[in-house]
Amino acid sequence: MKKLFIGIFAACILLLIMTPADAAAIQIKMDDVLVKSDIAPEVKNNRTMVPLRVISENLGAQVHWQDATITLTLDKVTVQLKLSSRTIIKNGHPEQLDVQPFLKNNRAFVPIRFIAETFGSQVHYSNGLVYITNEPLLLDNVKIQALRYEYHMTMGGVVQDIKGNAYIKEIHKIFQEQPGHPVAAPADYSWQPSIAQPGSYSKTGQYDFQSIEGKSVQQFDIYSLNKGFPVELLEGSPALLLHDVSANKWYIFTEKGVQSISQLIQNAIKNGFNTVISNTVA
Repeated sequence: MKKLFIGIFAACILLLIMTPADAAAIQIKMDDVLVKSDIAPEVKNNRTMVPLRVISENLGAQVHWQDATITLTLDKVTVQLKLSSRTIIKNGHPEQLDVQPFLKNNRAFVPIRFIAETFGSQVHYSNGLVYITNEPLLLDNVKIQALRYEYHMTMGGVVQDIKGNAYIKEIHKIFQEQPGHPVAAPADYSWQPSIAQPGSYSKTGQYDFQSIEGKSVQQFDIYSLNKGFPVELLEGSPALLLHDVSANKWYIFTEKGVQSISQLIQNAIKNGFNTVISNTVA
């Protein structure tokens, strides 16, 4: 307990004596992943301020701008804040920030501790690093460590792991909420497009939710209809299908779901939450 108190006291002293120039050395580590950012955090009134994108993309919050008011929404929590004001509205109730958000180089900066903790994340500081921890996705009481994402192109394919608990949970949520009506499995489906049978499907992405030990817990595959046939021969065939591989069930899927997943994966890659396992694309 004594050592813990000394550690906390030392961290507080470090923040108190930190100057704006020291902020360039501050880095953010979320769920053990070092977050990439083209804009360094800043320190205002002994509070670490980060670009809004770090919060919105890496915690999975939805952002809406209206004039100078920013609304952040995640699950059942909604926060409204204004640039140059310390007053925020959380689920309809006003609260006061220690430091006000501000705009710099067309980027909105917000206090990372308050926002992250408001959305249920744990925050602590150590040796110039800001650690943010989010609750992991649990499937059958198994903690999901990574989403192994695989796709193929004409020549070769890419396999990569997507990390970050917020990204993993949001992608899994889409698979759970976006499927349409259940359907029978197509007669012909594979990684490669088939030119032999109308109504055949090719896999456009494989999404395997894996445990800490790297074992598959639940897998979803997305298939698209091969359209190299006369339109009349494809009548009644859905454009997209979702295969819940673990349960061996098929559903009609949506373009909106595909786009949402693609955007999340692009954000994860941009922010450093991916590890390429193999890349055989020629």
